[in-house]
Amino acid sequence: MTWVALLGGCSSGGFGPLGLDGVPGRPPAPEDVIHVTPDADSKAVRPDRRLRVRVPDGRLQQVTVVESQDAQDSPVPGHISADGRTWRPDEDRLALAATYTVDAVALDADGRRSARHTTFTTFVPDERFIGYVTPENRAVVGTGMIVSLSFSRGITDRAAVERAVRVSARPPVEIRPHWFGRSRLDFRPEQYWKPGTEVTVDLNLRDVQGAPSVYGLQDKTFSFTVGRSQVSLVDAVRHTMQVRRDGRLLATVPITAGAPQNPTYNGKMVVMDMLDVTRMDSRTVGFGGEYDIPDVPHAMKLTDSGTFVHGNYWSPNAPGRANVSHGCVGLRDVKGGSSATPAGWFFDRSLVGDVIEVVGSRERTVAPDNGLGGWNMTWQEWKAGSAVK
Repeated sequence: MTWVALLGGCSSGGFGPLGLDGVPGRPPAPEDVIHVTPDADSKAVRPDRRLRVRVPDGRLQQVTVVESQDAQDSPVPGHISADGRTWRPDEDRLALAATYTVDAVALDADGRRSARHTTFTTFVPDERFIGYVTPENRAVVGTGMIVSLSFSRGITDRAAVERAVRVSARPPVEIRPHWFGRSRLDFRPEQYWKPGTEVTVDLNLRDVQGAPSVYGLQDKTFSFTVGRSQVSLVDAVRHTMQVRRDGRLLATVPITAGAPQNPTYNGKMVVMDMLDVTRMDSRTVGFGGEYDIPDVPHAMKLTDSGTFVHGNYWSPNAPGRANVSHGCVGLRDVKGGSSATPAGWFFDRSLVGDVIEVVGSRERTVAPDNGLGGWNMTWQEWKAGSAVK
């Protein structure tokens, strides 16, 4: 044997020195062994692009993907297929305004190991939307509370947004959504909540497309607790309000409802807000200059259009005798308010989320989207308002 032949045998047929792991041959370029999509250094990648790591032959040994967003790094869960050739994330949708870093190690068909490091960034939207949640986080509310989301922008893909919101209760109860227009989504059970129920609202809206080029911003959880049951029945003919606590009559309180020319809405209304004192100006609710009272005591808001239950010190003889208001329900009170008056007594025993139902008025039933009036819809009507069929 000649020296030339010996040298030729050590050169592995002219393909260069030993490769990684002692396997003969020139190591291939990492990008030829490990294919990553989206491409390395891609910009403005859309969230519906699929993230994949593949090898045309050989086997993936390890894949690590990290999502960096808002100065926080999060591992991206995923798995390698049974044949070892493909890695894919457990969640196919990419986050917006994020940087993805991919590190992969694989063996090619000849057993040579390659490693690849790539990055890409996703689309940064110009427009975002958020949902404002009622009631407040950690609130204790009455049994009539309706979960209401008001969106900062009009929603055209209502089904996608609806799927991204989850309202659950403990103990469990069926809870269904109903859309009012394009910017409001409410949730309620068939009947009033049971006292003691704990309700959780999960907003998984981040990167959900609510309208063309408009994406959600929130990934947040809210919760509240349902307190005791209090339902009050206002009779506009008898000028009374029966206050029932857990089904038991606490008191019958004299009231004044809307005058014949401005009757109070009929129907079930829910206390939305409670104010020790507030100003009431007729111009802010569609009237002229009929009244402007700077210090209305014990005011509890019932509708967006301006219906309140409140203390009344300027018509002391009306409660129990006559309807003289512009649509509100008035209880006897004194200037400055007092817990010793019927208005103060009722205010001190009320919660946001309590139900106040009006009967006997000449007015129509309050609209379901005027305040939290959804209890005036049948369960079938309510369920029909879902965008997910």
